[in-house]
Amino acid sequence: MKYFYILLTLFTTSVNKQNSLKFDKRNIQCEDKWIAYQMDKDSTYTFGFIYMDSQAGLTFNYEGKFKINKDGTYNKLKSEFKNEVGFIKSRLHPNKIAIAEIPEAKFKELHIEKTPSWLKAHKTDENSVDRLYRWGYMYNSWNECGKALTYLKKADKINSKFKGLQTELAYSYNALGKFDNAEFTLKKAIQENPEDCYAYKELAYTYTKLENFDKVAETYLIMTKNCTEHTFIQETAHNLAYEYFKIKDTINFIKWKTEAEKWSNSESKYTNNLNIMQTELEK
Repeated sequence: MKYFYILLTLFTTSVNKQNSLKFDKRNIQCEDKWIAYQMDKDSTYTFGFIYMDSQAGLTFNYEGKFKINKDGTYNKLKSEFKNEVGFIKSRLHPNKIAIAEIPEAKFKELHIEKTPSWLKAHKTDENSVDRLYRWGYMYNSWNECGKALTYLKKADKINSKFKGLQTELAYSYNALGKFDNAEFTLKKAIQENPEDCYAYKELAYTYTKLENFDKVAETYLIMTKNCTEHTFIQETAHNLAYEYFKIKDTINFIKWKTEAEKWSNSESKYTNNLNIMQTELEK
């Protein structure tokens, strides 16, 4: 039994060495990280560095391929292309493909440094309000609103009046269910720019989630007088109609369905949705 236990321990240790890569990350989680993609058919791993390019966004810098030896060490392979390594860059879009963060203990075996020397060129002016705002905007567009907030809050400390910043902060807060925070930032945005239709739309959404329907109606009325973006107005009426649909308040549902229809010359996703809701209520 003791002999069997020793064999089992050795086998487990060997397996753990070979399985030092844990494919439990998405590319959006690996900014400024060395990563590996899952094993190819020839038992090799493609690896490289993910960073944020100020223009291209999330970018993968290809560094080559490696194999994992039986003893668990990483063996970096020579490239078949003379000038391949360090020059192939790919713009990334967030996806659910599982990738692995390369353990720091393996950097030496792959002949890489924790922070590549070329990365410095992409880190200039990274604490400017403009760059922080763009980072936050980008992460919001990828529905990574928690990550977006880390950048937007830094930008807010530098210049809270930076164009679009408060509404972008509010977008993050709304997405994360922090509606009181969203209301506060949107009021700041509107105070700074009373003609910001997007801010009004987000504020109406915030009040909808807070179930303060009177405030939604007030905001809607302001939008009808001040906003030229009719899609925002229609969306606000649609969202309020939907709330009344959920509680089967037919009178108020019809009222806001009618309001939504005023702002569209043809059928849209909003009018189609509302027609489906009305059919359900009339059953």
